[in-house]
Amino acid sequence: MSAMQPGELRYPEAPLHGAREALGTVKIAGEVVSVIAGLAAMEVEGVAGMSSGITGDIAELLGRRNLAKGVKVEVGEREAAVDLYIIVDYGVRIPEVAWKVQQNVKQAIESMTGREVVEVNVHVQGVNFLAQEKKEEPRVR
Repeated sequence: MSAMQPGELRYPEAPLHGAREALGTVKIAGEVVSVIAGLAAMEVEGVAGMSSGITGDIAELLGRRNLAKGVKVEVGEREAAVDLYIIVDYGVRIPEVAWKVQQNVKQAIESMTGREVVEVNVHVQGVNFLAQEKKEEPRVR
């Protein structure tokens, strides 16, 4: 390891979930990983909201208070896998939005928890037309 330069900061490598340290253990609940994933997905332009995961005529848009409801995670000691159920805005390129969601969720979970994300599956449950409808001019004045 090289000597530190003036003004340089170094952070110790964070212990992984469940890692034993001199002071005790650190455990991260699956619900925490779910919220991280949901927030990271909502940051991506083109994501209208999280879906309850129920397919049907109308997918329920869930607000920010329920981000974990549109997310399913499997969390191990060193790895995590995520399934996201999203609704996209009308007119976006769905594969591009899904790829950005995958990248953002993977980066957020890995940087905040220290776990390797082995997969991020994106399930597009619906399309939000509300933004499109608001832009249309009324037919009669």
